[in-house]
Amino acid sequence: MTISAMAAGQSRSYLWSPLTLGFCAMALPTIYTLATETWGQEDAAHGPLIICSGLWLLWRQLPEFTSAEAQGEPWIVALALAISLPIYIFGEGFDFVTLAAMGLYATGVTILYSASGIKVIARNWFIFVYLLFAVPPPRSWLDSITFPLKQFASSAATVMLQPLGIPVAHEGVVIYVAQYQYLVEDACSGLNSIVGLLAIGLLYIHLVRRGSWRYSLLLAGLTIPIAILANILRIAILILLTVFLGDAVAQGYMHFAAGIVVFALALLLIMSMDFLFVLVRSWRHKTI
Repeated sequence: MTISAMAAGQSRSYLWSPLTLGFCAMALPTIYTLATETWGQEDAAHGPLIICSGLWLLWRQLPEFTSAEAQGEPWIVALALAISLPIYIFGEGFDFVTLAAMGLYATGVTILYSASGIKVIARNWFIFVYLLFAVPPPRSWLDSITFPLKQFASSAATVMLQPLGIPVAHEGVVIYVAQYQYLVEDACSGLNSIVGLLAIGLLYIHLVRRGSWRYSLLLAGLTIPIAILANILRIAILILLTVFLGDAVAQGYMHFAAGIVVFALALLLIMSMDFLFVLVRSWRHKTI
């Protein structure tokens, strides 16, 4: 039997190990809760995309995880499971999806560590950082972060449109458009776009550029203002739709379509910035 065949056989056997099967059984109720209570909301719609792409990244590296010569220390595995499993049980028992998802995430990382050791985990650090974006933060944290973002987005969109003669004003997070009155929701605060754009932008850098963690941090820093600007533009577009086409159009399918178009434009801008950085670095190397 060749070495590759032995590694493949080891990978297949590990897929059916008790730890892996137990993890899959744990994941089912958490995935169901996320699908029915969290992912249906606009500010968490990026969750399934991150999980699917993250699992694809793991599948690509599965031979490395399951054929590693070194394995995790048993006492570290036992300690990590002793911490992560109660967190998962508490989260599921008290319907706290953030704790349930975090406990499930920590259990999965522990299982991979037990099979491959710390060196393989460290070499594939991006996968584990990327999958963290799928863990929904507590609602209290979201409320404290999104409120100032909503206020800023409302004010900026209003200031942008007033010089154009658009009958728009705002008071806090409430925008007045002619005879209409709108409350800027959490989905329009920019936080969901920041998280989604961060995740997809970092995935793009990982797959296309294989960028270092410093380059990833640079991209992350640029993503935040781009995401906030994108949501200001989205609010402005919805105001214009309300003025010229009516409230029914602005709050109908165009509301969702505007979000998709603006998100795509923001992602294209991030890719354009990456391309510009590559050109600048290439030009600097040629001039040195």
